[in-house]
Amino acid sequence: MVREPTYQAARAVAAVVEEHFARHVAEARRRDEQELAHTPDARAIETIIDATFWASFRPEEGRFPKISLAFLPPEQAGHPLKFEDRLPLTPAILTKLAPAVERPGIHLGVWHDAGKLYVWGATRQIPSLGFVLEDVEPGLLVIKHRRIDGFGKFANVAILKGEQTKIVDEQGTSLPDCPDLLKSLLAFTSPSTWDDSVNVLVQLAASMRAHGHGGSLLVVPRNTNLWLNSIVQPITYALIPPFPDIATFLQNKQLNGEASLITLQTAADALAGLTAVDGATVISDQFEPLAFGAKILTRDGVHRVDQILLTEPIEGVPDRTVDPAHLGGTRHLSAAQFAHDQRNATALVASQDGQFTVFAWSSVKNMVHAHRLDALLI
Repeated sequence: MVREPTYQAARAVAAVVEEHFARHVAEARRRDEQELAHTPDARAIETIIDATFWASFRPEEGRFPKISLAFLPPEQAGHPLKFEDRLPLTPAILTKLAPAVERPGIHLGVWHDAGKLYVWGATRQIPSLGFVLEDVEPGLLVIKHRRIDGFGKFANVAILKGEQTKIVDEQGTSLPDCPDLLKSLLAFTSPSTWDDSVNVLVQLAASMRAHGHGGSLLVVPRNTNLWLNSIVQPITYALIPPFPDIATFLQNKQLNGEASLITLQTAADALAGLTAVDGATVISDQFEPLAFGAKILTRDGVHRVDQILLTEPIEGVPDRTVDPAHLGGTRHLSAAQFAHDQRNATALVASQDGQFTVFAWSSVKNMVHAHRLDALLI
């Protein structure tokens, strides 16, 4: 007997997600891209989401499953781990398999035969634009895909939390003064530039959010000390000279192309770890750490920020003008003030609950613009 999906949010997003993947794969074929993924239809998408959603609430030995599923045949998976007998795609099966595949980068392979979906094994290799569904926590699922010829963080397509659904707005880059960080996260098919300076910032943002302590990262122009006017003196953890770990990686990559992703990830995690300390971490726009544990203050003669423009790249979410306190506590207020006073700088804030916001001055709107990006970083 075939189990019918019962999770209503799965049905609500299935057709939209099918159209997203079909459109991007068709565009990639017109560009003559190679080794593209197969596109799942709405029925397959709904069934995969439904089984994973109900599995996410079933603890195994006291632990809730954290799994990732990829829609692809074994032939597209390189050198996969294949089961001798394929398994039905059910919540019970997913719950049992979860402990073996919960490490990052491992995906359960799902494919179809005679109209039925089954689990054939596990893989680390996903083709370009491959459909991936990640179970983040009970009731929280993220649909994403691998960027064409890219590496690093996959592109988020939709987020489902209980009955709430969020579809990422691909036109979010049309916002006034859209920061490069947001453009990069919304570049669904971004090919080979994942290790450039903008995309390193994506790695830092994802790592900041992942450590779960909350934190602030201030990115200031190199070779200027104007940012010190917005920081309480003396700085307890000033760094002299700056340690250019990521900068060295980028230089080596540009010169000989031999720098490794592992080196970049290690460097990004180390730098992001500084943001877990109370206060803000300050880095140059060349990724040189300048200080951490820094306290932000309002510059003399400059008024305190009481309104900011808040946007989120989610379909149906309107732009709003709000008090910065609407976003959180002292950390968000301080970041908004820093972006107001240091208009060539950017402030990134991660909350302990996973919320992530980028503050930057908008010369178009003549105010601080807060970009909510947590939906893109999950």
